[in-house]
Amino acid sequence: MTKSLVVVESPTKVKTIQKYLDSKFIVKASMGHVRDLPKSQLGVDPKKNFKPKYVISPTKKKILDELKKAAEKADSLYVATDPDREGEAIGWHLAQELPFDKKHIFRITFNEITERAVKAAFTKPGKIDMHKVDAQQARRVLDRLVGYSLSPLLWDKVRRGLSAGRVQSVAVRLIVDREREIEAFVPVEYWSLHAMLAGKRPPEFEATLREVRGEKASLATEVDTRALMGGLEGRAFVVRSVTRGERRRNPAPPFITSSLQQDAGRKLGFSAKKTMTVAQQLYEGVELGEEGAVGLITYMRTDSVRVAQEAQEEARRWATERLGAEYLPEAPPVYKSRGSAQEAHEAIRPSEVTRDPKSMARFLTKDQLALYRLIWERFLASQLMPAVYDTVTADIDAGECLFRAQGQTMKFKGFTAIYVESREDHEAVEDETERPMPQLEEGETLRLIALDPRQHFTQPPARFTEASLIKVLEELGIGRPSTYASILGTIINDRGYVHRERRTLFPTELGKEVTDLLLPFFRDIMDVEFTAQMEEHLDKVAEGERKWADTVQEFYEPFKRDLAAAKKKMRNVKKGEETGEPCPECGEPLLERWGRLGKFLGCSGYPECRYTRNLNGVERAEDQPTDETCPTCGKPMVIKHGRFGKFIACSGYPECKTTKPVTLGIKCPEPGCVGELVERRSKKGRTFFGCSAYPNCKFVVWQRPINEPCPQCGAQFLTERVAKGRQVRTCARESCDFKQEAEITVA
Repeated sequence: MTKSLVVVESPTKVKTIQKYLDSKFIVKASMGHVRDLPKSQLGVDPKKNFKPKYVISPTKKKILDELKKAAEKADSLYVATDPDREGEAIGWHLAQELPFDKKHIFRITFNEITERAVKAAFTKPGKIDMHKVDAQQARRVLDRLVGYSLSPLLWDKVRRGLSAGRVQSVAVRLIVDREREIEAFVPVEYWSLHAMLAGKRPPEFEATLREVRGEKASLATEVDTRALMGGLEGRAFVVRSVTRGERRRNPAPPFITSSLQQDAGRKLGFSAKKTMTVAQQLYEGVELGEEGAVGLITYMRTDSVRVAQEAQEEARRWATERLGAEYLPEAPPVYKSRGSAQEAHEAIRPSEVTRDPKSMARFLTKDQLALYRLIWERFLASQLMPAVYDTVTADIDAGECLFRAQGQTMKFKGFTAIYVESREDHEAVEDETERPMPQLEEGETLRLIALDPRQHFTQPPARFTEASLIKVLEELGIGRPSTYASILGTIINDRGYVHRERRTLFPTELGKEVTDLLLPFFRDIMDVEFTAQMEEHLDKVAEGERKWADTVQEFYEPFKRDLAAAKKKMRNVKKGEETGEPCPECGEPLLERWGRLGKFLGCSGYPECRYTRNLNGVERAEDQPTDETCPTCGKPMVIKHGRFGKFIACSGYPECKTTKPVTLGIKCPEPGCVGELVERRSKKGRTFFGCSAYPNCKFVVWQRPINEPCPQCGAQFLTERVAKGRQVRTCARESCDFKQEAEITVA
């Protein structure tokens, strides 16, 4: 009996897909790319039309040998890698290495790993799309040319271990530029005036000053506001007009990669990388008891909002049964994708609507369930009717002033019965709060309860979060949704150009320095429009409208000239800049330099003089005295500040190297452990709290412990976080759902 080899990317998919196919098919995993450009050299020859040199990845040699062994038992190859350019390229590399005749190599794709989709794919196999392969190859070559040229330049001019990239450097620049906008911002004071009023019928309501003598109200100071309030004394507040209407709020389209990353960041606190990791698990297959492994969502790397007809019909059946026919539009909604979207793909949706989150909860981890619920609810909501609000606007005359009151009440929940799209805290969005208004009549005189003046200041642009940065990158056409997670991971975790505090992204001094060094010499690479245009060119390569080598050539020639100029003229930070300050130990000039931990001052007499002083954002904190003595030598112990936080050390260092951690006075909750909790910082700069007995005890908690017992279950401490002006305390035990919230007031 003839057999066919089916190659997918991950072993999880092997298990899921194999059960849908009969014994004629052997399903194996490639574990991603089996070939790539060599790490030890450029691997691209600009003189030979940018011919790439592909080598077998050392970690994949064993896997490729196993695939070749399986190929000996088969007469045809089905490439079933992911349905995107990366997947197409992986398939092409496999086809180059496995011993099959071209006539017996087939390409199959499916947007969901379900029995229906997998079997349907095998009924209409195609061929590997070389245009998509070329587009991926062009991106890989471009990124290699930039990365392997700029990184050594930065090693020479700043320090080793740094990198620059065609997209990552633009992302860092956006964050740096935003920070400088904030630093340069000068707030401007302004005031608003509100009137609390009552009509003949309840409830009381608020109106806001809109016009003064027919002009838009503009109150710059408290003096202006108080003067206007004085003029309103004794004035009648009379209803000029009442306008009633209806407002409809449409549902958001189903998720694409970027919108999923944004909403998971805002609603669940997931990083882009975590979102994609969990989504991959849901796509590839989760064990559902006796049913075995099942793919729960469609492919998660997509920029298309298209939805298959059968999925729409399934959603409509579910909504009719659970919500009622009134929640369904006459015809399924049609959403429009961005111009560059690959419409052959689908939006991210549940593979089967009937698998609701509640029924899946016992099979999924906490993170899987949270993300699955988000995807499931967003898709269902996208197929429902708009939410409808009854609105009322009342214009009210008071002397020379016009006040306006606006109210709304929900008339029909529509899609909000399932899901509401999130927004960044600073984004101006329509207020969905119920604001009831009394029945008012034109000419009705209202009773003034109070005038409420409020001071405001104009606000600088908000710093980026991962979600808002992804949104801007997508809007500008920079990168592709499938690359955002790796870009953010590189600039935040790997290179230290950006650091994250809670959800907010801040550029580091190193990020600013590297941006400032690159910008004068590589304006194309650092330019938003140029980078977006390159993405368009890559799209055209994928569509067969451009040659990939021509696209690389157009980029490379000016880049080569810029690189030559930068090597000669770029400021050399590594050598150090004179500060005019003498070394306190030998008198030689001190130089400002960059090290592994940031800026520092070092003696120009190095290596004879090794004096250094930390300049990583702040001067090194002074040692703080304690009332303890060193158990080793008897000298006083002091609190020092190290790279990973505070610690107690002997003041006799370096002769005596006795140290101990600064504890929080909270015992470690692990059974039998005698350690206490201490504050630490990870290598990536994130604060966490662990046991002082580490490495013997590896207890860790990421939220600050509070030395108060849980009032609900008696656990020895609570944890605390601050979010959106509120203090939230929860129990340290995962099994306890105690939660206490309080507003933070500023005196």
